Amino acid sequence: MSAAVTSARARLRGLSLAQRGALGLLMLLAVFAVAGPWVWPDPVAQDLSRFLEPPSLSEPLGRDHLGRSVAGRLASATRLSLLIAVACVATAIVAGMLAGILAAWRGGLVDTVLHGLSEAFVALPALLIVLMVSAMSGGELWTLYAGIALAQWIEYFRVVRARSALLLSGPAVEAATLLRLGPMHVLRRHLWPDLRPLLTTMATFGIGTAVLAVSTLGFVGVGVAPPTPELGQMITEAFPFYHEAPWMSVAPALVLVVVLVGLLGLRTKESAS
Repeated sequence: MSAAVTSARARLRGLSLAQRGALGLLMLLAVFAVAGPWVWPDPVAQDLSRFLEPPSLSEPLGRDHLGRSVAGRLASATRLSLLIAVACVATAIVAGMLAGILAAWRGGLVDTVLHGLSEAFVALPALLIVLMVSAMSGGELWTLYAGIALAQWIEYFRVVRARSALLLSGPAVEAATLLRLGPMHVLRRHLWPDLRPLLTTMATFGIGTAVLAVSTLGFVGVGVAPPTPELGQMITEAFPFYHEAPWMSVAPALVLVVVLVGLLGLRTKESAS
């Protein structure tokens, strides 16, 4: 435990000021997403007598056109978007990494089939894939998750396949093969240490892309089904009341900005290097 704490402290000390600020923004957003539902427990409860109620101490973002807590809905929507994004990226990384290593290791027909499958997905815009899957779901979360994961696994596959092919043809892996150390040794000692920084950077930007995809689908009305709170859906619902209650549409848009700026700032130094 102490070694893990020491390692975490060392990593924090190695972050630039911009990265620390970005990490702080993301942590504040995560705390809001986790703690928000405890403060505002029912984001779908309506009270029409509180139509467009202005912000107050108990309701810092006021109430929407149906008398629902905007802060409560924003916290739930933020938590939902982040959970879906992390789940999609984790699935895409596992699928893309395994398929990429398998294609580079086995070659031949396996490589041809997997490469052809990835090219077929590349031929379609990523958002179109998500849109088609989500349009058939009727707002079900699992199909939204599946659509985004399907759209994202390709980039991990292509990067891992290309990098693994170089590593597997190198002298270190050839020596391990001659010594009959086995595939797990090659994967643990030679492939994973080299692939981990690449996948970490890609995953960071992938989370931002997934959050944007979820919000875009909600904005056009084919994402999460109402009354479940979702960032893009909240922006769309608030548009007709922008002049009376501008905070209703500004708040979810600001959350998206914080997510993207935080993720971008967190990886800027590493990406540049």
